[in-house]
Amino acid sequence: MGITEHDVNIESGTFEAVLFDLDGVVTRTAKVHAASWKRLFDEYLQRSSGGSEWEPFVIERDYRRFVDGKPRYEGVKSFLSSRGIELPYGTPEDSPEENTVCGLGNRKNLYFNEMLNNNGVSVYLPSIALIELLRKKGFKTAVVTSSKNCVPVLKAANIETLFDIRVDGTHIQNEGLKGKPEPDMFLKAAKELGVEPEKTVVFEDAESGVAAAKKGGFGLVIGVDRTGNKVRLLEEGAHKVVTELTQVSVDGDSPFVLRPIAELPSALDAFHEISALLKQRDILVALDYDGTLTPIVDRPEDAVISSSMRQNVRELAAACTLVIISGRDLQDVRELVGIDSLIYAGSHGFDISGPEGVNISFRQGDDFLPVLDAAEKQLRASLDLISGSAVERKKYSIAVHYRLVAEEDIARVETIVDAVLADNERLVKGSGKKVFELRPGIDWNKGKALLWIIDALGFDRNKTAPVYIGDDTTDEDAFAVIGDNGIGIVVSEGKANDMTSACYTLADTEEAGSFLEKLARWISEGGER
Repeated sequence: MGITEHDVNIESGTFEAVLFDLDGVVTRTAKVHAASWKRLFDEYLQRSSGGSEWEPFVIERDYRRFVDGKPRYEGVKSFLSSRGIELPYGTPEDSPEENTVCGLGNRKNLYFNEMLNNNGVSVYLPSIALIELLRKKGFKTAVVTSSKNCVPVLKAANIETLFDIRVDGTHIQNEGLKGKPEPDMFLKAAKELGVEPEKTVVFEDAESGVAAAKKGGFGLVIGVDRTGNKVRLLEEGAHKVVTELTQVSVDGDSPFVLRPIAELPSALDAFHEISALLKQRDILVALDYDGTLTPIVDRPEDAVISSSMRQNVRELAAACTLVIISGRDLQDVRELVGIDSLIYAGSHGFDISGPEGVNISFRQGDDFLPVLDAAEKQLRASLDLISGSAVERKKYSIAVHYRLVAEEDIARVETIVDAVLADNERLVKGSGKKVFELRPGIDWNKGKALLWIIDALGFDRNKTAPVYIGDDTTDEDAFAVIGDNGIGIVVSEGKANDMTSACYTLADTEEAGSFLEKLARWISEGGER
């Protein structure tokens, strides 16, 4: 099957090097930075208010505008200036307790490192895959960041070997370079790589970084918009803006196989092709629940599996290993399906348990329970007045449903969710069909849970053909990890224009039931080796 046309194509005949900002482009530390800044400024503003009313640092408004992408001390000056506050500059050696620009900057760094040590560093996997493809095709790569924490972050994420050079905040301090929005850092990186700016591509998520790359005359400036900031990135000079690096190809090639759902063949029509792929392989079937075994409904408690679908699942489970992987709590989905012989993975794989006699158990995220408790309390208080919103607490996550919320109020719901996330920096945001989710900030998902189950059951990955059927964005992680080694099938109702890593489609839950019935019969009649 062909690869989807991408929004941006980097051609080796036109470009020779690619420069990447770090936070928000390669690593997921932007949120840690934002939380560190908020803690710093809120503490300072409250202390200096003398008991009077004071206005807190608002991440959604102040982070991008005043501190994102800038050298730390410049960020301090920029934000304080917006509040009409001037402090002595001090020196980089100032104690974090001193109320100077440098002192506050050093205090922010202290907070950042505390959070980094507590939570670790996760990466954007599409970014890593793209960098690996670029290097394979002979492009030179560099990381360019105003942060002085570049080295520990790269080491913590185990990605230091992906870059030929780095230019970071230590170069600003030691060599007198100007930070973003000036182009000094990007120009230095290009010079050290031995490539002219016009032959160089820059990836940036910060307005100041995009402005710097534009000012430096770089050949292709790609804004990475993960926060709804596309217009501002274009205004600052981005040639193209993408929301994820899966939208980027290199010489027409991509490490990702993303296709429009509308172009996928039906898994029912292509059953002969699928069965040929499954022959001579060990078969493991994994199924999502909501939207796959039951239709999507307005209220989660109304998603009840039909007797015919339950029978299809039971018959397939008798023919091969079958796993249910759901965003619901483990006990909730087990009771809804009502078949004791299955392996269940609840909370997107954070909680896994097998039937009696199958020694398989996994739990991750207990340390996050107090944080989830606090976030749940905030959400219920803040969303109480928005009609149609519903907060569903699961053991290892919180779902905020907005299917019944008026269109004009949906933005308010998301703003409240983002504010709660800002106050609880150990949680991350997920999304699904008409739902926002708050989950533990651990690099874990349905795809990783599927691989863990395959290994825990003693399957040989090279001899196993996983069949995964799901309908949600959270199922894309599973489609991606099985790739061409298994069968990814997306239930496509209402999603014809979406992109997916799956290879086949089923129109709705009725077709999903027919496919399960057909697969069970084929295996039982000897289709499996």
